Amino acid sequence: MSAVTTDETGLVRRALAGRLVLVVGGLLFVGAALRLVVQGDTGIRYSADHHDTVPMWAGWIPALVGIALVRLVPPAADPQWPDRIAPYREAVPLLLAGVAFAVILPMLGGEPAYTLLKVTLLTGVPLGVLLRSRRRGARWHPWRPVDAAHRYGPALPVLAWLALSYATPLAVPPGDFGRTVDPAVLVGVLVVGFAANALLEEVFYRRWLQSRWESILGRWPAIALASLVWAAWHVGIQGTGRLGTDLASVAVNQGVLGLFLGYLWSRYRRMWPLLVVHGAVNSVPILLGL
Repeated sequence: MSAVTTDETGLVRRALAGRLVLVVGGLLFVGAALRLVVQGDTGIRYSADHHDTVPMWAGWIPALVGIALVRLVPPAADPQWPDRIAPYREAVPLLLAGVAFAVILPMLGGEPAYTLLKVTLLTGVPLGVLLRSRRRGARWHPWRPVDAAHRYGPALPVLAWLALSYATPLAVPPGDFGRTVDPAVLVGVLVVGFAANALLEEVFYRRWLQSRWESILGRWPAIALASLVWAAWHVGIQGTGRLGTDLASVAVNQGVLGLFLGYLWSRYRRMWPLLVVHGAVNSVPILLGL
């Protein structure tokens, strides 16, 4: 079999795998929403700090509007991998680390085990994988467009998402945590939370995990995959003990937000929009309650 034929066969298989992942991912999102509707459990927790809920569709409108606005700028084109096997060497271990984090976290008893597990699996494993790839000489980097459209284009969908999420009736209620601690403690919590949550998670789930699976499965299958893996670990901090319901809840909450974050990354290849959105999710409700 010629090299050309082998390459064509590989592309066909990747395309079929991508369609399968996208169909399964779509069914999981739809099935999660239907399950909650049938159960009458359409109120979802929006914070691990309390048990208050908001309607599950409250986060859908900002995310869908944001996705629609992201499409105004053409997608960034990534370079090809050095060889056909290279993406799997990085993509598979990263996926296993993300799945392991979601599976193991509910078994732990809280801090400091939670942070140690997170740093080990979401930072230590990827660094080991990337170091090994560098030694092989086949390390891959996502291309960063330098034109103004890709540099500043994310501002419109991000601003629209912020406005809809925090300046309309769709907004989650402000929290009172900021009023119960000293200002210095509040600043420390926000800074550490941003680094351990927004920064670490967006680098792992979008920049590292999603990018590599995009090169294998295609844009939307990889976005759906990374979003579901990212959503699943939240069961460990927001779960109620009913696994099926908890998985459905995080899928329609963090999973849908993950679609917006993933699309932002895929089209623009810029980290700052992801950090603004993810950082806002964790900090704006606290700041609005001051």
